[in-house]
Amino acid sequence: MTRHDPIDGPPDALAELKANVSVPFNRARAMPRSVYTSEAFLKREMEDIFAKEWFCAGRSDQFAKPGDYITLELVGTPIMVLRDREGILRAQSNTCRHRMSTLLEGSGNTSTIVCPYHAWTYGLDGRLRGAPGMNLNESFERDEIRLPQIRCVEWLGWVLVSLNADAADPAEQLSDVEALIGDFHMEDYRQTFQETHRWNTNWKVLAENFMESYHLPVCHGGTIGGFVKLEEMECPPGLPAFNYHWILKDPDFFLSVAHPTNTRLVGERRRTTYLLAIYPSLMITLTPGYFWYLSLHPDGVDGVRILYGGGLSPDFAADPKAEAHFDAVKKLLDEVNEEDKGCTENVYRGLCSALAEPGPLSHLERPNYDFATWIADKLG
Repeated sequence: MTRHDPIDGPPDALAELKANVSVPFNRARAMPRSVYTSEAFLKREMEDIFAKEWFCAGRSDQFAKPGDYITLELVGTPIMVLRDREGILRAQSNTCRHRMSTLLEGSGNTSTIVCPYHAWTYGLDGRLRGAPGMNLNESFERDEIRLPQIRCVEWLGWVLVSLNADAADPAEQLSDVEALIGDFHMEDYRQTFQETHRWNTNWKVLAENFMESYHLPVCHGGTIGGFVKLEEMECPPGLPAFNYHWILKDPDFFLSVAHPTNTRLVGERRRTTYLLAIYPSLMITLTPGYFWYLSLHPDGVDGVRILYGGGLSPDFAADPKAEAHFDAVKKLLDEVNEEDKGCTENVYRGLCSALAEPGPLSHLERPNYDFATWIADKLG
């Protein structure tokens, strides 16, 4: 068993969180301030959650060609995700096996991986292909050197990576997600944009903001708030690896309802939007017309790195007006995101106050309670 130093005391953030989730949901309150502000609590989250669970690196269709790649950092580990020449999607260390420089930057396409420090060169499969000036080192064995490989799987169109060799297979762990939204065929949705951002809030504040739609009429009054009716919102108890809720969108909100050519979805399914929170940090909004997502990684207690992307369902992507649909979706999502940025940064500023105290949760915040319970279990 891994031993840990006590989480900040006083207060002990984990003890406060355990007490917080020990009561039934109908008496629950928001998470205590300490779980957002404690450096020691964040350290435990990195060790026991982000180093052990699955982390989203984007969508598989963004790796269409051999050499397409992105880079990211997971728990301080530089990683590259790419499609190799055999068509295999792989994740591997983004650190040279020589003097440990990082190799690739950002995203793009490459035929080989060349270290910018001493030009050690690797194939897309991570095997060392060339190392100039090494012929006099008697211990050097080129064929024995390869970039360390990291677990990487494709699941319903998502690319998931994990530093944990024993992490449960997502297809099994998340089988209930497929049962819930399988008729949407999320795996066929086409990504049309992806960006990275950093906001000045704790990662859990942003995750919780996504998990509840109670804030939509107010925080998003200028965009989507008017298309949402709180009385039509369903927030069932979460499942072990994720929580979810759904909203019935106004039929006049064209991009959120099924395309006229979509005969697969019928009845209220044609206007149902699902909000899926895949633990720990993949947040997916799935509508019959489009999807968008956030993949969150802590950047200190007061910062979160965000992989933000989205796109269209196959029928909207194939529509003659696809470009106009995409432009409309992107404009809307950017506006929604900007509203969320303001709201979540306000929450973090507020909870840092010595006078702040968590209040009781609405029945529309059931996913937040389930999230808090999951974190307490993982760290406990």
